[in-house]
Amino acid sequence: MEDIYIVGVGMTPFGRHLDKSVKQLTAWAVEDALKDAGCERKAIGAAFFGNTTQGHFDGQHMVRGQVALLPLGIEGIPIYNVEGACASASHAFNLAVMQLRAGAVDVALAVGAEKMYTSDKAKMFSCFESAWDLETFEANKGYLAEMGRGIVPPPGSQSDKPYSPFMDVYAALGRGLMERHGITQRQLAAVAAKNHGHSVHNERSQYRKPMAIDEILAAPPITYPLTLPMCSPISDGAAAAILCTGAAMAKYGFDRKRAVKVLASVVRSASARDAEDQERGCTRLAARQAFEQAGVAPSDIDVAEVHDATAIGELLSFEALGLREPGLSGVLAERGETTLGGSIPINPSGGLESKGHPIGATGLGQIFELAQQLRGECGARQVQGARLAIQSNGGGLWRVEEATEHIGIFAAA
Repeated sequence: MEDIYIVGVGMTPFGRHLDKSVKQLTAWAVEDALKDAGCERKAIGAAFFGNTTQGHFDGQHMVRGQVALLPLGIEGIPIYNVEGACASASHAFNLAVMQLRAGAVDVALAVGAEKMYTSDKAKMFSCFESAWDLETFEANKGYLAEMGRGIVPPPGSQSDKPYSPFMDVYAALGRGLMERHGITQRQLAAVAAKNHGHSVHNERSQYRKPMAIDEILAAPPITYPLTLPMCSPISDGAAAAILCTGAAMAKYGFDRKRAVKVLASVVRSASARDAEDQERGCTRLAARQAFEQAGVAPSDIDVAEVHDATAIGELLSFEALGLREPGLSGVLAERGETTLGGSIPINPSGGLESKGHPIGATGLGQIFELAQQLRGECGARQVQGARLAIQSNGGGLWRVEEATEHIGIFAAA
């Protein structure tokens, strides 16, 4: 297959951008990506735009990508609108890779943007309710109730304030992990403490305050075993990537030394499996496919950005990617092995828990971080000697797992 490269990335800070529109956030990320690549917009042959909530909040449906990109002079080319819950930006990235591999264009743009923060908290959290099958709402709750049913939440461990229904999803998955592998709430707090510590060094992170394990355990509960700092915040933001074929590198004068090679980009959807059937898990199967496509092994990976919408999500991804032996994720997190300087640094950006989670932009935010890591441009949060990186980004829920998953594997030039 044609070699594909990331030659430019851009990302806004994630957080509360009350004075910015989706258009403005998109422009910020895209202009930074174009500048980073040294790419003129006329070179872009196709664009893929990820967004999930603009229809819910603004009533803007159907042509969101055109509305955001045409004012930037990105016009007269195919612009595709992509939606896949929290994996929307990764879907945009994957489709850009496929377009390049098909030979339809030699330069493509992938962008994700989201504006989610509003003072109307009920409306803010209700945007997540469409990320599972609404016709099977009661069955969905039944599937979740079956997971971790032997773990009894202690009194007072559920918030009486509104929160995303996906926190209940992660809590159920987490209780299943506690039953299966003996994961403890303290180990989950260690994951969160690690990510909040990493974010101190990320100028684009929503939160930049370190937190100790005991501080996280003492924080307000969301739903057992989750406390507030273990969960990703509501965020606004955008991220973008410019991709090209190997042949286009010289044609447009892109810097090969800063280019990041795409070794694999795999999208997979859920299957009708039992909660206990871990071998058929969506992320696990997508990861195996990606490692085969890339021609590398889990033990080769130097750094990872995984989907930690909660601390539970990080441990689930760690297990599914096969980065270490099954059942060790909690122990290794508590031991510091996934912290910068450890044997397998996870989420050096601060992860979704601390960097932020503007869901339509999240996947490209992860890719932004890994591109910078593989270029050696991350300063105090740099993973020394990073040559191979993996990204895991899930979206939505179907029965007992993510409805869709993207796995990306990348290599330094």
